[in-house]
Amino acid sequence: MSTNLYALCVPSYLQTLGAVAGFLEKGRLHCQSAGIDPKDLVELRLAPDMLPFRFQIVSVLHHSLGTIQALESGRFSPPKDGGLDYAGLQKQVVEAQETLKGLSAADIDRHAGRDILFQLGDMKLPFVAEDFVLSFSLPNFYFHAATAYDILRMKGAPLGKGDFLGAMRMKR
Repeated sequence: MSTNLYALCVPSYLQTLGAVAGFLEKGRLHCQSAGIDPKDLVELRLAPDMLPFRFQIVSVLHHSLGTIQALESGRFSPPKDGGLDYAGLQKQVVEAQETLKGLSAADIDRHAGRDILFQLGDMKLPFVAEDFVLSFSLPNFYFHAATAYDILRMKGAPLGKGDFLGAMRMKR
């Protein structure tokens, strides 16, 4: 029996990207009402040695849509920070959602068992697609989403746990 690779990742990516879109909008509205310049927000960090808010959102995108692209190509490297502003980040999240919604299980499942190579400089980490998704992509995806959420909370955005969870997939 082959693994349903689609079910391992795409529904989770969509759930959390929906949550990210929601908390980004709440963050935008908070900036507007609190007189915070979104340009300053995209450069904020939780700690001096962490990358800024902008990179956290770029990484959420990279560990969702970028992972799907890696399943196709067999290669994955760290994201490039495109220097997007707050509105650009919001737009990219919506675009990633729309692209992922357009994928079928067959589009993704055909890559089950495929080799994926993560490369950072000279460091190379070989994976099989399922292990790449479960042990690398999803943990990074959630880490960066939580970090972006935490930065908004730190700046006073009115967010709660439900904003991070997004639309849960309940039994129907």
